[in-house]
Amino acid sequence: MDHELFELAEQLGRSLKAGGRKIVTAESCTGGWIAQTITEVPGSSAWFDRGYVTYSNVSKVQMLGVRQETLEKYGAVSAETAMEMAQGALSNSDADCACAVTGIAGPDGGSPEKPVGTVFIAWQYKDGGCEVIKKQFAGARHQIRRQTVKTAIEGIADYKLMLAAGD
Repeated sequence: MDHELFELAEQLGRSLKAGGRKIVTAESCTGGWIAQTITEVPGSSAWFDRGYVTYSNVSKVQMLGVRQETLEKYGAVSAETAMEMAQGALSNSDADCACAVTGIAGPDGGSPEKPVGTVFIAWQYKDGGCEVIKKQFAGARHQIRRQTVKTAIEGIADYKLMLAAGD
């Protein structure tokens, strides 16, 4: 287990548990790595609802309700798809917040418009807040996937810390 990722997940868990909140994940390019990192934390069942691994377009449609039109118009690796993944995960769970990732981890699959390392991360919250970011990560497949996991967990943690600070 990656110590840095584990510590981030522990921090996230403390924040979510303190607020009585739960998270759901929807993952494509990370293949469940975010959920794995979260569930390495003892007691994570108190704040982790479930995780979806939707690697294929068909699974994104069937499990998360991503619209076929979205996939055709913008592609699987897009802000629009990431947001629909997050929305679908949230509406098909008992969680308060969702994190979704979709990207091109390589070594193949990139294009001039979306080179290897292009990743979209979306966070959706039952309170209505939402955010999508585009990242261009460098490195080999494992490095791109790890950076995606780290950024995804940090994003949820940052939002939850902001909520706590505003209470």
